[in-house]
Amino acid sequence: MEQITQVSYALDTFYFLMSGALVMWMAAGFTMLEAGLVRSKNTTEILAKNVGLFAIASIMYMLVGYNVMYGDAINAYIPGISFLLGADNEVAAVLASGGDVYYSSMSDFFFQVVFVATAMSVVSGAVAERMKLMSFFVFAIILTGFIYPVQGMWTWGGGFLSELGFSDFAGSGIVHMTGAAAALAGVIILGARKGKYGPNGEVRAITGANMPLAALGTFILWLGWFGFNGGSQLQLSTIENANAVAMIFVNTNMAAAGGVIGAMIISKILFGKVDLTMILNGALAGLVAITADPLSPAPLSATLIGFVGGMLVVFAILFMDNKMKIDDPVGAISVHGIVGIWGLIAVTFNNADATITAQLIGIVAIFAWVFIASLIVWSIIKAVMGVRVSEEEEYEGVDQSECGMEAYPEFTNK
Repeated sequence: MEQITQVSYALDTFYFLMSGALVMWMAAGFTMLEAGLVRSKNTTEILAKNVGLFAIASIMYMLVGYNVMYGDAINAYIPGISFLLGADNEVAAVLASGGDVYYSSMSDFFFQVVFVATAMSVVSGAVAERMKLMSFFVFAIILTGFIYPVQGMWTWGGGFLSELGFSDFAGSGIVHMTGAAAALAGVIILGARKGKYGPNGEVRAITGANMPLAALGTFILWLGWFGFNGGSQLQLSTIENANAVAMIFVNTNMAAAGGVIGAMIISKILFGKVDLTMILNGALAGLVAITADPLSPAPLSATLIGFVGGMLVVFAILFMDNKMKIDDPVGAISVHGIVGIWGLIAVTFNNADATITAQLIGIVAIFAWVFIASLIVWSIIKAVMGVRVSEEEEYEGVDQSECGMEAYPEFTNK
């Protein structure tokens, strides 16, 4: 029995770590996607943002965020605060648990830290091409260390939303909608890029520089999402859990496929052509939608959930751009926010334990906390150090003003 426990513990820990590594690889996906969808003069800065935010998220979550989310809370609404990680599980305690302790606590931290970095990555693309790099990094410190962990405590940390029965398996709301809410607050404070909207309210397209990079980024995210959703099962070493992981992988893939087809159909109907950026966002929309519950649906249901997400994201991007005048260069707020909400509602279609009331309360609570807290933080940063580069720097490109180098110097240096 002791040997079985050791083997199971090792297998589940290894699976958890490898799932986390796949999610970490999503950082490369976000980086490539954003680098493809911004103009070439802003590429270096977007690369610096994504590398920097991952490092900041890792350090802040180690210092304080993980303990805020999973430490001893004051009550179901207010988390406690403590610092640094504790020791890993003792061998004797694992063996004495009879299999109830089935993975390393350090593997849990690693898996959780790449999730908080994912939430911050959502913000990066939405505020691209006009934000000061250091202002972005200051916000990353606050989001990853405090804002994200508070709502995480309410849900995965056993807080009041968990007690209400709010269900979000891998984070359509806890991770993706959180990133979108923070991004929306940032975009409101920041304003649109120069030239995006005309004097009479007309919308001017600002196209990205590198569609192959954007497509590569989407495929990297698609791959990484198997770790994102599959790892959230937390265990692999029993027949039941192994079957569950297999179903999660299948449903994750099918939802992404459905999202592509949904966005493809709508873009063809609306524009008369298949818009590549829309079908890339359609794939991501399908993935975001199924993340709230990738286990309960049958594969056909997962495909339909993704399909609706893919259709929805096209309308959401157009609404944000044309009606709300929210300038989001990569469509992140629509993909992760609007479709994140759809995914949380869709949980009730296949999961008998989920209720629409609990889901709606969770949506409102998470969005309100993250949006209001982020709006305050962005406003303070704006007052203290500013959030936007000058008009001249924006025209020249933030690569030069913020990083002092260009991603494609041969274009300008002959």
